[in-house]
Amino acid sequence: MGGSVKDVKSKAELDNITKSGEAVIIHFWATWCDASKQMDQVFSHLSTDFPKTHFLRVEAEEQPEISEAFSVSSVPYFVFLKDGKTVDTLEGADPSSLANKVAKVAGSAKPGEPAAPASLGMAAGPTVLETVKEFTKENGSSQQANQVQPGLSDALKNRLQQLIGSHPVMLFMKGNAEAPKCGFSRKVVDILKGENVKFGTFDILSDIEVREGLKLFSNWPTFPQLYCKGELLGGCDIVIAMHECGELNEVFRDHGIDTIVSNEAKVSGSENGKGGIAQSTGLSMTLTSRLESLVNSSPVMLFMKGKPTEPKCGFSGKVVEILQEEKAKFETFDILTDEEVRQGLKVYSNWSSYPQLYIKGELIGGSDIVLEMQKSGELKKILIEKGIVQKETMEDRLKSLITSSPVMLFMKGTPDAPRCGFSSKVVNALKEEGVSFESFDILSDEEVRQGLKVFSNWPTFPQLYYKGELIGGCDIIMELRDNGELKSTLSE
Repeated sequence: MGGSVKDVKSKAELDNITKSGEAVIIHFWATWCDASKQMDQVFSHLSTDFPKTHFLRVEAEEQPEISEAFSVSSVPYFVFLKDGKTVDTLEGADPSSLANKVAKVAGSAKPGEPAAPASLGMAAGPTVLETVKEFTKENGSSQQANQVQPGLSDALKNRLQQLIGSHPVMLFMKGNAEAPKCGFSRKVVDILKGENVKFGTFDILSDIEVREGLKLFSNWPTFPQLYCKGELLGGCDIVIAMHECGELNEVFRDHGIDTIVSNEAKVSGSENGKGGIAQSTGLSMTLTSRLESLVNSSPVMLFMKGKPTEPKCGFSGKVVEILQEEKAKFETFDILTDEEVRQGLKVYSNWSSYPQLYIKGELIGGSDIVLEMQKSGELKKILIEKGIVQKETMEDRLKSLITSSPVMLFMKGTPDAPRCGFSSKVVNALKEEGVSFESFDILSDEEVRQGLKVFSNWPTFPQLYYKGELIGGCDIIMELRDNGELKSTLSE
C-alpha cells in the first residue's frame, strides 16, 4: 500500500483486493464532475495519512459492473469496506465527513469526535488538514456553510446586493453561459443571447452560501433567476413567457439596456425547436435531423446506457427509477447501440455525459440534476406544467400514503419520538408484537392531517392501516393486543 490511490479497472481486480479483509475505501468519480476532482485531492492526502488502508478510485461510468454492485447513482460517492463487507458510505462533497469516516474504518479516530475542519488533525495529518481548509474555503462545503441559516446576515445581504447589481442584466444559473449545467439555465442563456443583450452570470453551484441566501433574499426557491437593474424578473418559465410575448424586450428597452449587434450573439435554432443549438456544431444536416427527431420522438425522452429493464450504469438506472416514481411515461434510446448518436448528441446538446433527459424537446440534464429536481419538487412541477402527468389530488396522495407500506401508522411524531401518549402506545404495541411498519407524522403536514380525517371518516389520531384498510385508533389497537389478535389481524 504505502499511501497511494490505485485506479481499479475491473470487478475481478476489486474482488481480489477486498478479499484480503483489510480496510478498503473506494472513491467513485466522474471526469465531468468538478466536486469529484476536488474531493479526490482530499482522498489522495488521506491515503498518505493512512498508509495501511487501501484507497481505490473507480470511474463510475466506465466501470458499470462495479458501480451497480455498490448501487452508485451519483458522484462523488465513497464506500468503506472491512473484512470484505460494506460498513459505511458517503454521498457528496463533504471532506470533513470523509476524513472522519476514513479514520474510523482505519481504526484511528475516537468515536463521537467529528473531524470538522477546525479539529481534523485528530483524524488526519497536517497535509490533509490544509487541503480540507482550502477546499471548504473555495467551495463552501464546510458544515457551517451547508447549513441554511434562518435569516440573512448583513454581510451576506450586502454581498448578494453587490452581485445582483454587478451587471445591468444578471443571471444566477447552474454553470456558466458557455457551459450551462441544467436545461432551464441553458434556455434562459439562449433567450438572452437571442435578445442581443450583454449579461453577467454567477454559477450558484460554486457557492452554497449565495445559492441558499439568494432563495431567501429574493423569496424565489429555484434557479435560474434573472435580474434587470437589480430587480428580479423571474425564473425560466417567466423569462420564456416574457420573451415570447415581446415583454422582455420592452423591459430591457425601458431600463436602457444596450443591445449588441453580433452574429455571435444570435443563437441559431432558438426559435426552431433545437434548444439553442448553433449551426456551427459541425454535425451533418442528416445527423442533426436524426438527433432532433430522436429528441422529440417522445414527450419524455431518456438517452441512457442500456434499457429501463437492464440499465448498464447506476446513473441511468437512477433516472429510470425517478421517472417511474413520478409515474411519467417515457421512451429511451440506448446510446451504447449507436456510436454516431452517442457522440453526436454530446455536440448537439453541448452536454458531455449520459444519461440525458429531455422533456418536450428541451434538455433537462443528467442524473445529478434530475435527482436534485425531484428532491426539490421542481421535476414534478415541470411534468405537470408540460401535461406529462396530471396534478395529484389530495385523495390520490392519501391513497398513495396509506398503501405505501402494508402496515401504515399515521401518528403524532415519529416511532423514535412520539408526540402524544396515544401514538406512543400504538408504537409500543406494534413493536412488542414484532410487527414491521412505516409511519407518517401528521404534525408535519396539516393538509394530510385534516384530509385523512375526512377520507377515513375517523376524526382522531393515531390511525393504523393494513393493506390500505383502516384498522382503527389507539383504543381498538389496544383491544386487539389485549385479546391476542393484533399480530394475526396485521398478517392476514
